[in-house]
Amino acid sequence: MYSRILIPLDGSRLSEGILPWARSIVRAVKTPVELLVAIEPETISAFSNPEIGRYFDTVGASMTRDSLAYLEKLGRSFSDSADVHCFAEIGNPAEIIVDRASTDRGALIAMATHGRSGVQRWVLGSVADKVLHAATNHLLLVRPGGGGNGDGEATLKRVLVPLDGSALAETVLPHVRALAETMELEVMLLRVYSMDPYAYAIGAEGYAPDLEILRADIKGEEAKRYLEEKADQLRWQGMKNVSHLLLEGNAAGEIIDVAKGTPDNLVAMCTHGRSGVGRWVLGSVTDRVVRHSGDPVLVIRAKG
Repeated sequence: MYSRILIPLDGSRLSEGILPWARSIVRAVKTPVELLVAIEPETISAFSNPEIGRYFDTVGASMTRDSLAYLEKLGRSFSDSADVHCFAEIGNPAEIIVDRASTDRGALIAMATHGRSGVQRWVLGSVADKVLHAATNHLLLVRPGGGGNGDGEATLKRVLVPLDGSALAETVLPHVRALAETMELEVMLLRVYSMDPYAYAIGAEGYAPDLEILRADIKGEEAKRYLEEKADQLRWQGMKNVSHLLLEGNAAGEIIDVAKGTPDNLVAMCTHGRSGVGRWVLGSVTDRVVRHSGDPVLVIRAKG
């Protein structure tokens, strides 16, 4: 399923918020783990002072040793069957993460969307955001709640799979099927459609023309049939626990609400697709779900 899982960390509890989810997946799929700390040159410079013998190279070597010791300790928290390797590199964090993962198409990048590296924060718009936009690998992203908690293993019961009717969006399904079968997860297919956004007003009363009501009904029925067909296809492929849910409204908002309303979810989405006249692209639906859902989001890169 995955050739390895690359987990960037920065020493903060927030960045360690990805670990419970990573441990659950690693235990199920039994794939090697790479723990990585990327040390920014600016951080080394901030602690360097040649006048007292604290040279850049000396401080960098010390930080590298400390980072490896930190990672090795965390590595022991994975199951005995996990093959864990630790790496500390000096350079731009986003570039290091993207470059290390790019050598292996089958590598999954798993990281939190918050954390601290020296005096700088890892937030969407910074390291995690750059990785999200630049990496060609699939990603597992989570926005830890509170102060972050990297202990133990997370519980996953179901995968929420937003679809929009496009073949590109459906490229997530083989990945979902493989993960759901391995981890014995329920699969819930989700589609959100929008009614026509305008109505006509006469006097103080507003009404929608019969034609527009009919168009909305047809759109809803088409979306319902589409979900039923996709659910049936997964059942024919041997999956037993498959359900589907049709909602009307804003795509990102409805996906987030469903995720928040049901516990122990993993949201799995493709980075491309179409919904009406709008595209699901990073910076749009997928990006907003990553930012606001609170559940881990598996971001699948669509080819083409």
